[in-house]
Amino acid sequence: MRALRILLIIVVILGGLFVAADRIALHFAESEAADKAQQTQGLSEKPDVSIEGFPFLTQVASKKLDDVKVTANGITAGTGAAALRIERFTAELHGVRLGDGFASAVADTADGSALVTYADLTKAAPQGVTVTYGGTGTGGAGKVKLTASLDVPGVGTVKRSVVSQITVKGGDTISLKADSIPDLDGLPASVETLIREQIDFSRELLGLPEGIKLKSVDTGPDGIAVAATGTNVVLSN
Repeated sequence: MRALRILLIIVVILGGLFVAADRIALHFAESEAADKAQQTQGLSEKPDVSIEGFPFLTQVASKKLDDVKVTANGITAGTGAAALRIERFTAELHGVRLGDGFASAVADTADGSALVTYADLTKAAPQGVTVTYGGTGTGGAGKVKLTASLDVPGVGTVKRSVVSQITVKGGDTISLKADSIPDLDGLPASVETLIREQIDFSRELLGLPEGIKLKSVDTGPDGIAVAATGTNVVLSN
């Protein structure tokens, strides 16, 4: 019995040491992954990386992580006039395959979402256009409200607000287009053209990982939520 108790104590101690080593290695890996993501993506803040599943060390040995969750704030997609700030981005990566001495990573599948505020949409919109929440339309579809103000020669300042649909195009672009522009009676036909040049616009979300595509977009009081999905998503190579 004494020998059995000693054996059990040894097993418990070794098990505890393995768990401790596993958790230490996990914490280190998450920190290193967050550092690399910040550097390669040029993020102003260090993202939060969470590697799921236990034990972690056996996943490393097989060079495949079950699930990885990433949250990043304040991402800028694109450059110059086409830049669009993303308030918050979250992604769930499944079956992350590691290769080339852990320098490359490809996820079997990925699902993510990005929140873009109306203030940041306004900054990305053409000059003189503001973007705000437009409530819900027919069938509960989300809408945005665009207000354009422009000076028209021979007419003066024209300001109109329209409710616009927002959609995803081509897997990497969000597009805003108004159904109609109100109160144009008595104004030259060119006015509608000038207003549409302001309020109908698209913005491409540059810098998406290879293999991931935008799926849908919805609106809410805090901003627009863009959903994304993908297969064989290249995280680093």
